[in-house]
Amino acid sequence: MRAVIQRVSEAACKVEGEITGEIGIGLLVLLGIEDADTDDDLQWLAQKICSLRIFSDENGLMNKALADVGGNILLISQFTLFAQTKKGNRPSFIRAARPDKAIPLYEKMIITLEELTGQKVATGIFGADMKISLVNDGPVTIVMNTKDKDNH
Repeated sequence: MRAVIQRVSEAACKVEGEITGEIGIGLLVLLGIEDADTDDDLQWLAQKICSLRIFSDENGLMNKALADVGGNILLISQFTLFAQTKKGNRPSFIRAARPDKAIPLYEKMIITLEELTGQKVATGIFGADMKISLVNDGPVTIVMNTKDKDNH
C-alpha cells in the first residue's frame, strides 16, 4: 500500500457536483492498493497514519498526532499511486490492485481508521471521477509505502 498523507486545514471530495466527504483540520489520505498488499500492510499503515506527529504544538514543533488536535481523516482511493513511468510517456498501472481485491481492502481501511480514531472517516467513492479540494497546512506531505515498513 502507498499513501500520500497531507496535513490539511480543510479538504473535500465531490463526485458529480455532490460532496461525498469533507473535513476541517486533519489528514487527507490518498491510498493506493496493489495486489501484493495484505491485512498486515493495512494494519501497519492505519496505525502509522493515526500516530504520525505532524501537527504543531504550542511551540510550533510537529509534536501532535491527529487525536491531539481533534482532527479527522478524508480517505481517497487512488490507484494512480502505483503508476509505472519507466518506459514511454503513458503510465502503466499494472501493479495497482483490481477492484475485486482493492475495494475490500479500502473498505477495511475505513473501518480500521474509524476504530483507531473513534471518529467517522470521510471518503470519496471508489472508482469514481472525484474532485478533491484541500488547503494543505504547512505544507506538510508525507509519502508512505508499506513495502518499506521494515526500514521505518
